[in-house]
Amino acid sequence: MSASHDDIEISPISASDAGEVLTIQRAAFVSEAIIYQSVDMPPLVQTLDELEAELRDADGWIARRSGRLVGAIRTRREGDLLLIGRIAIAPDQQGAGIGQALLEAAEQASGAAEAELFTGSLSEANIRLYERCGYVETQRVEQGGGIQEIYFRKRLGHAAAPSD
Repeated sequence: MSASHDDIEISPISASDAGEVLTIQRAAFVSEAIIYQSVDMPPLVQTLDELEAELRDADGWIARRSGRLVGAIRTRREGDLLLIGRIAIAPDQQGAGIGQALLEAAEQASGAAEAELFTGSLSEANIRLYERCGYVETQRVEQGGGIQEIYFRKRLGHAAAPSD
C-alpha cells in the first residue's frame, strides 16, 4: 500500500463485520439519499439479517483506522470481470484515501483483467474518485428525472491465463 495509506488496515470482509458495515453503509449513503432526494435505496433499507446473509458468501474488504471500521467495499467476480459495489466510507473519513485503498485492495486481489463499477450522475465525489483511480466512463443509463447511472471500467493488467 502507498505511504498515504499506512495508517489504514485493509482486511477481507466477513459476516462478523455486518453490524459495523451496516452502520458505515447507512451513514455513508445518507448523503446520497439527500443528493437524490430518496431514502428508498438498497444500502439504506438493507437489514442486518440481509447483510449478514450476504456477507457469508460475499467477497470484499474492510478498512480500519485505529481499530475502528471506517470503510467497506463489496466485490463479485464474473469471469474475467470484477464487479465492485457498495463502497461505503464513514462520513468523517471521506477524502482521506480510504476509498482508494479499498479499490486498490479489491483490484489487486481479484486476478481479473478488468473492473466495473457504477454510480449516479449526481454523485460528483464518487465520479472524481473513480476517475482519479483510473476508471473510464463506458456507459450512461437513463434513470428518469435527468439522472443517469454512470458505468466505469478499468483495465487491471491481470492477463487472462492462456488456454493451451
